Amino acid sequence: MPHARPRLTHRPLTAALALLLAGLSSSAGAQEMDILTIEEREALDLSDYRVTAPDAGYFDVAARMEELADTDNAILLQEIDDLSQGPSCQQLMEYEPITTHLRVPGYYPSPEAWELASEPLFQFEDNVSMLAGSFVASGDDYYAECLVRFLDHWAQQEALTDFYYDSLEPQAWFATESMIFAAAMAYANVRPFVEGMEEERERVEAWLNGLAHQHADIPGGEGNSCCNNHFYRRALYASMVGVLTEDDELFRFGVSAIHAALNDMTQEGAFPLEVSRGRRAIHYQNYGLLYLITNMQVIARQGYDIFELEVDGHTIHDAIDFLFAILDDPAALGDYAPLEQYTGFLKDPQYFTWMEIYLERFDDPRVEDFIRRIRPLYNRSAGGYMTLYFMDPEAQQHVVLDEEKQETTAFKGLGQE
Repeated sequence: MPHARPRLTHRPLTAALALLLAGLSSSAGAQEMDILTIEEREALDLSDYRVTAPDAGYFDVAARMEELADTDNAILLQEIDDLSQGPSCQQLMEYEPITTHLRVPGYYPSPEAWELASEPLFQFEDNVSMLAGSFVASGDDYYAECLVRFLDHWAQQEALTDFYYDSLEPQAWFATESMIFAAAMAYANVRPFVEGMEEERERVEAWLNGLAHQHADIPGGEGNSCCNNHFYRRALYASMVGVLTEDDELFRFGVSAIHAALNDMTQEGAFPLEVSRGRRAIHYQNYGLLYLITNMQVIARQGYDIFELEVDGHTIHDAIDFLFAILDDPAALGDYAPLEQYTGFLKDPQYFTWMEIYLERFDDPRVEDFIRRIRPLYNRSAGGYMTLYFMDPEAQQHVVLDEEKQETTAFKGLGQE
C-alpha cells in the first residue's frame, strides 16, 4: 500500500510544474534548442506507466547474491572481501542527521569551500551505499537492519527537509538530489530481506516520499536546471522512491525525463543542454547518460521496455554513439563546443557506472573496452558498487593496472592513444 507522507510544506508536482516562470514555453533558448518545456513535459500522456513491483529495486538482489556466492572472478571476490568486513553500525549511528538550514556554496566559483561543505553529505551517501553493498556481499542481515536503523534515525529527525534554494544559489538543492537517490537505491537493495521493523520502514518510506515531493516541487531555472542533468538526477530519485512507496505520480515524473531527453536530443545524438557546457561538453554528455541509464534500469525493472523507447526517431543508443564519437574525436562536437575539451573526468570511475548497467543488457565492444580499464566501478550515490552488482563474471578477471594508458586516455582522448 502507498505510504502516507510526512507533513512537509510543498505544492503538488502538477502545480509546481505549471508554475514554472512565465514565458519558458516561448523562451529563446527552448526554441533554438527545441527543448521540451515544462508545460509540454507535463502534458505527456504517461498514464500507462505505473508501479508494478515495489520490491524490484534496480537489480535482482537475490539472484545476484546467489551468483556471487559461486563466483571465482578475482575482481568480484576482492569486492566481496572488502565489503564483507563492513562498517560498525554503532559508529554509523553516531553521525548526526543534517537538520540545520543546509546551504552549500557553488562548485565552480569556490571548489574548496564547496568540497568542505559537501563532506558530510558525501559521507551520508558513502554510508548508505556501503551498508547496502556489505549486505549484498555478505548476506549478513546485520547490514540490512543497520541501514534501516540509520535511515530511520534521519527520518525521525526530518533531516534534509530544510535547505536553502535560490535560482542564483541552488547548490544545496543540487546536493540533496543525490542524497535522496543514494538513500532510496541503498534501501531498495535491503528492504525485501528485512523482517519486522515495520514502524522503522514506514517512517523511512514516508520520509523519502516527502523529501522527493518537496524537492521535485522546485522546477529549477529555465533553460538549465529545469531540464538538464539536474532534471535527470531528480528523475532518478523520483522513479526509485516512486517504486518503493507505490507512488505513480513520482514514478511518472521519473519516466518523463527519459521522454524529454530523447525529445531534446539532436540529430547527432547530443543532449543540447549538456554539450553547450564549453570545455566540459564531453563530460556532461556522459554525465547525462549516468543518470538516464540508471533511471531506465529502475523503470525497466517495473516491466517496461524503456531502453528501446523511440521519440522522433531517437533512442538512448544514439546518445551513447555520440559520446564515443566525441571521445574519439572532439571535432565531432562541431559548433557545439570548443575542441579543447576537459578530459580529466576520464580518470574517475564514478562517472561510468552506467556502463555496467548497459553491458548487462547490450553487447557493445566500445563500452566493454572502455570500462575494462577502470573497473571496479563505484558511485557513492547512483547505485553504489555497480561492478559488484552487474558485471558478468566472464567479462573480466583482473583489474587493469596500465597507468600509462589510463593517463594517455585521460589527457589526450581515446582517439589519440
